[in-house]
Amino acid sequence: MTEVIFEFLGKIGFVHPLHPALTHIPMGMVMGAVTFRMASFLPKLKMLARTGYHCIILGLLGIFPTAFSGYLDWQNTFGGEWEFLIILKMVLAGILLIVLTTIAIIDDPEQPKLDKRTLLYLLTILLAIGLGFSGGQLQYG
Repeated sequence: MTEVIFEFLGKIGFVHPLHPALTHIPMGMVMGAVTFRMASFLPKLKMLARTGYHCIILGLLGIFPTAFSGYLDWQNTFGGEWEFLIILKMVLAGILLIVLTTIAIIDDPEQPKLDKRTLLYLLTILLAIGLGFSGGQLQYG
């Protein structure tokens, strides 16, 4: 299946990996979620917690196409070879999926508090950093 997809893309002139372009969806949403969540603690900006929550939902939805494109690129570029950075990215992506899902279920964006839920938001940034760094190392050394 991977060969068919990349052959088709090559025929229309697209010869780049798919995954890097799609990573901006969940990673950008995670950064936005944390920014809006933190801003919601400022006076008169409480309503931004809802925007941060919406970013969590969009980031969660963006994980699936991003992970699938990562799988396709891994098969195409690395022949599906297991190595530490691939395993690390899969583990971090799985944890990010769990944390985003947990936030989506337990957060109350109408009543933002500096509590464990906010710590989960901060954890998403650390996971995003780990995913971005390991992806960069994998691709660019």
